Amino acid sequence: MDNDPIPVTDLETTDEAVPAGSAILRAMRVMETIAASQVPPQLAEICKAVALPKPTVFRILATLEAAGLVGREPGSKRYHCGRRLGTLAGEVLLNSPTRAARHAILEELVEHTGETCNLTIPNGNAVMYLDRVETAWPLRIALGAGSSVPLHASASGKLFLSHMPRRSRERFIRQSPLVRHTHKTLTDPRALAAELERIRREGYATDDEEYLTGICCLAVPVQDGDGRVVAALAMHAPVPRLKLDEALQFLPAMQSAAEAMAQTLDW
Repeated sequence: MDNDPIPVTDLETTDEAVPAGSAILRAMRVMETIAASQVPPQLAEICKAVALPKPTVFRILATLEAAGLVGREPGSKRYHCGRRLGTLAGEVLLNSPTRAARHAILEELVEHTGETCNLTIPNGNAVMYLDRVETAWPLRIALGAGSSVPLHASASGKLFLSHMPRRSRERFIRQSPLVRHTHKTLTDPRALAAELERIRREGYATDDEEYLTGICCLAVPVQDGDGRVVAALAMHAPVPRLKLDEALQFLPAMQSAAEAMAQTLDW
C-alpha cells in the first residue's frame, strides 16, 4: 500500500527515502561517527564512514560546529564532540530509566566505605557528575548531579585523561591551561604526564588535595563491552577522617562496584 510506513532500516541508509528528515539523519550519522572514534577523525575519514560526499559532510560539520555540537582541535583538521553534545549525553544518562540502579550501587558503596561516592563522565575539558550519594558525616562537600570539576585536578579527570589516545593526551597537556586550585595541583606538564602514565599502568587514580584542600579522592574506571573507559566511580573523603593511603583499602570494593555500574549504562 502507498501509505505503508518506511522501514527503520531504510530511514538509516537511504536519505532520499525521507526528504523531510534526511538532514537530521545525516547529521546524526556524522555525530555518531565522531563520538565513536578513538582518535578525532578528519573530514575524509568522516566522509568514508558515513558514505556521503565531502561538500555535504563539510556543510553538516560547519552547522554542527556553529551549534557547539562538534569542534575542531586547535591547529588541526580533526573533529571532536563539542561540549554541548557532551552535556546532551550527560542529560540522557541523568534521566535514564537505569538511574535508580546506578544510585543503588552508589548507596551500597557508601554504606561499605562510609564516605561520599559519585559517578562521573568526561565533558569537554571538565568532569561532570552523573550521580552522587553523600555520607552521613557532617563534614562533606556539595557537588550534586550536573556539577563539574577540572580534568587535570580531579581523580576522575586524570583517569579519563590517562585513557585518551596518546596524541590527544599530549595535546591537552601542552595546550590546556593547568590552573592551580591548591598548592598540590599538578600544573607542571611533565609531572602531570608522569602521573597519567602511572594511572594507566595501575588502573586507578587519586586526588591528593589537588582540587580542594583537605579533600582526597580515589577513582576507578567504568568500562564498556569493548574495554573503553566511559565513566568513573569515585570516593571523596576529608583528609582528617581518611588519609589517601588508607582509602586504598577500598579499591577492591570500588572496582567491583564499577563492574556492576557498567551493566547499568546505556551504550
